[in-house]
Amino acid sequence: MSIRSILSAATLVGGLISVCQPVYASAAGLQRDALVVTDIVDYECTADGEAEKQEIKVKVELTMPVDATAGKQMTINWRGTYFDDTTALRVPAAGLAVGAKLYAYASISGLAKLTSATGVGEIASLTPGESIPLPLAEVPLKTTSANAGTATVRPAAINFGTRPTEPTIECEVKNADDLTTYNLTIGTVDDRLADSDTASDTSSQELPSQEPADDTAIETTRNGKVSKTPSGGVATGGGGEVGPDGRVLVLTGLLLTLTAAAGLLLSRHRLSEG
Repeated sequence: MSIRSILSAATLVGGLISVCQPVYASAAGLQRDALVVTDIVDYECTADGEAEKQEIKVKVELTMPVDATAGKQMTINWRGTYFDDTTALRVPAAGLAVGAKLYAYASISGLAKLTSATGVGEIASLTPGESIPLPLAEVPLKTTSANAGTATVRPAAINFGTRPTEPTIECEVKNADDLTTYNLTIGTVDDRLADSDTASDTSSQELPSQEPADDTAIETTRNGKVSKTPSGGVATGGGGEVGPDGRVLVLTGLLLTLTAAAGLLLSRHRLSEG
């Protein structure tokens, strides 16, 4: 084999290693992105002292709590951004009072005595005609349910003013029926204690230390699954979980072998020339 052939083969193996990287990282990224649901909410906004209404569009994302418990305050996180500059809310001609804030709401249905969650966000002092920027940070919407069960949540109104009961600008949802519904599960105190105990028991479990009766060895794979290997044999339970990493190891070994062979031929070539 010539030196040029060996170097070409080494280049090919290196390319194969870069292609055969594990795929679970990109899959995890896709799964994480799929969990994010953003609604485009159409609002009709009315300002004090103005007959003309403003039509705006806001992209709203709601994040449900995972440990909501009856009788305890819970938080639904609200994040809003304008669809574009042309659909942003403008300060009315009369202006906004100093200290005005955003009041965001979510509508809740399906549980008795629980209808909404409310949160407050800070906004800057602005002059008439300027676009009112929405808070960059998430706005925590607070509420408390007296009952356990499952509720349905949607984005709701947003208002602006110095007090929630005295808004200067009121924006009502126009396309409520088209919006995404979020499921909100509210458990009891006993449910949460049971969940905590189950998590504690699971984390404390250990694999048995004794050898199985059928003369096989227990081997735990990287993802926590258990495979059985006959004594003196090779593992048979890895399957697809170890495929990408195993191929990388084999190709890496081949690359090292080819590199060593190239070095040996170069050394012999130099000796023959000397």
